[in-house]
This record gives sequence, C-alpha cells and structure tokens, in this order.
Amino acid sequence: MPHPSWLSPAALWQRKSTVIAAFSLAAVLVYLVLRFGLRRPAAIYDLPLLATLLLGGLPMLYELLCKLLKGEFNSDLLGGISMITSVILGEYLAGSIIVLMLAGGEALESYALRSASSVLAALAKRMPSLAHRKQAGEMLDVALADIAVGDTLVVYPHEICPADGVVLAGHGVMDESYLTGEPFQITKTSGSSVISGAVNGESALTIRTTRRAADSRYAKIMEVMRESESKRPQLQRLGDRLGAIYTPVALGVALLAWAVSGEAVRFLAVLVIATPCPLLLAIPIAIIGSISLCARRAIIVKSPVVLEQIAECRTAIFDKTGTLTYGEPKLTELITATGVTRTEVLALAAGLERYSKHPLARAVLAAAQESGIAFPEAAQVGEPPGQGLVGTVAGHALQITSRAKLLAQRIPGIKQLPPLAGGLECVVAVDGRFAASLRFRDAPRAESKSFVKHLGPKHQFGHVMIVSGDRESEVHYLAEQVGITEIYAEKSPEEKLAIVRAETVKAKTLYVGDGINDAPAMMAATVGMAIGQNSDVTAEAAGVVIMDNSLEKVDEFMHISRRMRTIALQSAVGGMVLSVLGMLFAATGHLDPVSGAIAQEIIDVLAVLNALRAAFPPKVIHDFDGA
Repeated sequence: MPHPSWLSPAALWQRKSTVIAAFSLAAVLVYLVLRFGLRRPAAIYDLPLLATLLLGGLPMLYELLCKLLKGEFNSDLLGGISMITSVILGEYLAGSIIVLMLAGGEALESYALRSASSVLAALAKRMPSLAHRKQAGEMLDVALADIAVGDTLVVYPHEICPADGVVLAGHGVMDESYLTGEPFQITKTSGSSVISGAVNGESALTIRTTRRAADSRYAKIMEVMRESESKRPQLQRLGDRLGAIYTPVALGVALLAWAVSGEAVRFLAVLVIATPCPLLLAIPIAIIGSISLCARRAIIVKSPVVLEQIAECRTAIFDKTGTLTYGEPKLTELITATGVTRTEVLALAAGLERYSKHPLARAVLAAAQESGIAFPEAAQVGEPPGQGLVGTVAGHALQITSRAKLLAQRIPGIKQLPPLAGGLECVVAVDGRFAASLRFRDAPRAESKSFVKHLGPKHQFGHVMIVSGDRESEVHYLAEQVGITEIYAEKSPEEKLAIVRAETVKAKTLYVGDGINDAPAMMAATVGMAIGQNSDVTAEAAGVVIMDNSLEKVDEFMHISRRMRTIALQSAVGGMVLSVLGMLFAATGHLDPVSGAIAQEIIDVLAVLNALRAAFPPKVIHDFDGA
C-alpha cells in the first residue's frame, strides 16, 4: 500500500526544513529580546542560539556529511563549514542565521515550486469525481474510472466535461481556455468533439465517449505533470557543475582573507555570504514555472531536458501528413468540361455528397460552404456496384466516381477528361456526360509557409527538411508550397530513423511528427515533438506534446524555452555575482558574519522572485505571421 504523499521522504524533509527555519527565526528573535530588551547576561541570551545549533544545525550537518561521503561536493558544504566555524569562534548568532538561511532556503524552494506549479495543481482539483451515464433509460452517477469508450454521458450546465468525446445531442458552448489558453467560447452541437476539463455552458450536452477518462486529454496532462516534476533536468546538473567550481573558489577567498588579515572571523564572514542559494533555487524554479506555462498553452513537456536543448537545435525535420498539413484532403482544383461552370458542378456535387460517408465528401462540402454555395436537395441516392455515388440532384442525374470507372463507361465528353495528376481525384458526370474533374490534396496548414520561413532568422535553424512516408509527388508538392528544398519521400520508419540519426550526428535536431511511424525517429532526435492527439505511441516517444494541431504552439514552446534559459541563468549567475561582490566586502572587513548572512538572504529572495517570472506569459509568445 503506497504511503500518503505527506509521508514521502521528500515531503518529510521539506516539512523538517520548515520547522527548523521557524524554530531558528523564533530563537534569533528571543535572543534579541533577551540581549537588547531585557539585557540578560550572555549565559542566558545565548541559550536559544545554542538550541538552534543543536536541534537544527546537527541534523543539517548530518545531511551534508552524507552527501560528502557519497562524493556530492556541492555548494551546500559552504554552509556546513560556516556553521562549524561559527561555533568554534563563538559566533553563535552568525551560526544560527546560517541554520536559518539553509533551512529557510529549503522551505522557500518548496513554497516557490508549489507556487510555480499552482496552475497544474489547480487542474487536478478541478476534475470531477463522478460522471452521469445514460444506461437502459436510466441516469447513473459513476466514478470516472468506470467510464468506458462508447458510453453515453450527460454533461449538465456549468459542469466540467469528464472525458473526451463527441456530442450526440444538445447545442451550447464550452469554455476550453483553461486547457488551450485561447479565450474563446467554443460552440458545440451534434458531431462536435469535446475535451475533458472543458467547462460546459448553459445547456446540457449528451456525449459519446471516445476515450476513457484515464486516457483523455485532462488525465494525460496530470500524468505528464507528475512525470515532469519528478525528472531532474540537464540545466539543474549545470547548476551543480557551476556550484562545484564556485565552492572551492569561495573557500579560497575565505582562506586568503583569513591568512592576509589574521582574523578568523573574516573567513566566517566570506563563507556566510558565499552560500549560493540562488544557484540552488533559481534553476529548478524557472524550469517548473516554464512547465506550468507550457501546460496552460496546451503544450505538455514530458522531459524537462528539452527546455534547454531546443534552443541548441539547428536542424528541423518534419513529417508531412498532419504536421505541415492538416492531415485531411481538401479540394484544390476543379476542372470543368466545356459549357459547365464551377459553381454549377460544385453545387450539384455537394448536394449529393452530403449523403455520403466517403472521405472526400467532407472536402467537397467544405469547398461549397467556403464559396457560399447552397446545397440543392438530392433524391434516389445510392452506390450501385461499379458506378460510385449516384442520385438525382435539382432534376439532374448525377454520378460521382473514379477516373477508371468513368473511362470504362465511355460516356460522352470523356475525351475532355484532363491528364492524370498528383493527389486524389474523383470525376463527375451530369445527365450521362462528363462534367468535371475534382482534385484533392492534403493541403498545407495556413501557417506552414510563414512558420518554416521564420525558423532560420528567429531560431537559428540552418537546415530544414521533410522526411515522409508519402508518395514523392505529394511530398514535392508540399515542399514547394511551404518553401522547403530538401525532402525524403516514401520512407519507412526504419529509414526515417536512419536519416534522423545521421543528421543528429552533424547537429542537434528537432523532429516534429504525429503518426506512429514517427515514433522511432522522434526518440532518436535531440528533441522529439508530437503535434496533435493522433497517436498515444507518438506521444510516449516525444519529449514535448503539442495538444492542439497548430504550428503556432511549436513556436510558442521555442520562445518559452529560450526565455526559461535566460531567466534561469540570469537568476543563478546574477545571484552568484552579487555573492562574489559580498565576499569581497567581507574579505576586506566591511561585512561581519551577521551582516553577510542578512545580505545573502536578500540576494536569495531577489533570485527566486526573478526565477518565478518564468511561470507567467511574456508579452510576445510567438513571432511569426500564422495567417
């Protein structure tokens, strides 16, 4: 049976640090009252300080000794040496302030990390515990764990949607801003998709679940949040390396100050202000804050290391379908026979296709809607073997079928059929004569061209390429549309993997894809990014998951990452620089140990406050024209 979270070792240590910090602060206040208020003798006013060093300092020294025996030589050791030196020199107040500083730093880190991830914590609290399931004409309240794919649920007004699904009945709006970051009320009607975590509006909606609650978008965010917070990112290791250099330097300055002045108290003063809490606190706070900001923007950071690595990537590799394209066919060309207009053919075709379940039917309907063409009524709709879709529309006999089937019928006007081209095609016959050829392609996203164009100037990508399993003609067509010159088409997952590995040897790589066949290549790249929600396998392989089908979110992640790195280094290095200046003042006798401890606390607060900025969105979060 798992222990409650408050009994975990990390939670207990954080609680112990908070208790020690509170006790140390109280002891220092009692000392000040006894010495300066009541003017008691040293034997009395030193008692609370000795209690602090005994009850708070010894446990901390034990922890530091354990780290030292494990070979973990980091900046915490400065605090331990300072504490021991203060006792030897009889500087009990300075020693107590060091205990307060180290324990307070632990407590401050715990509080700051909780504050930085407050958005994610709020997500967990918002999720309902029950769902309303329709079953055999009855309404039953069931636990989220009991929801199955295909269940019929009712989401009442102002309730939170418990699982991803599709609307069966009802008409209303849902607020998805908490998940997507976009401040819009999204209209929902029969056939609309809904996502778990969205807040329903004024009307009840009946939905059919497409995922279990545990597999839905909301649950995935929470699962990834826990995984992200438990991982130790590379930037944190960079902080350890900086600390390993900083510690001997600080010891050297302290020893030199002692040797030159002959005053051991200067050694203590230097070590007190040298304790690099900014280095230990600022970097993890900036990372967790950035993960929180990403989650609010529908960007799930599965591996915090990618927040550092993305800024160093110089090669961008894209899959084609569903990544640079919408992943669905669109009508791109309509070639009519002599005497037939585009509007006429599109209206008739849409009138018939509205009754079809063919994948191209939706593209025809969308094209007619975009052109403002009304759909005439169709009758006698059917799909006879070998003829495709047939029916009567506005008094005309209509047939929509393939090129091969129409050629086999040898109908009048067939000689006007244009030559075969790339993409998908269907042909239309009206009243027994060839009328038009409708050509479809997986159209590039509206923002693809501008996104690709800005990768070099704004993000220093020197190499952009497409690696796809699609036909070469289709990949060439897309590459021309979006402005990419290097392509690899008709590649298997194994071939994609080999290409990505070869490119990653030359420079750090970003791979963006959405299908299962992208998973191996995604894992081989420096940064693997899954866009959309088409494959759980891809999401597992990726370091970053873009929940919305939008390249704008990819750009947002790059900006959040760059800003996180800047803030983390700014806080850590800035704090260290201030500490070094303080060390010089202490070494020359201008700061005593107590004043040095107070100065170090001020530096800590400044560094932490600056690091917390990473959790809040900047004024500009993407910088390309997505239109």
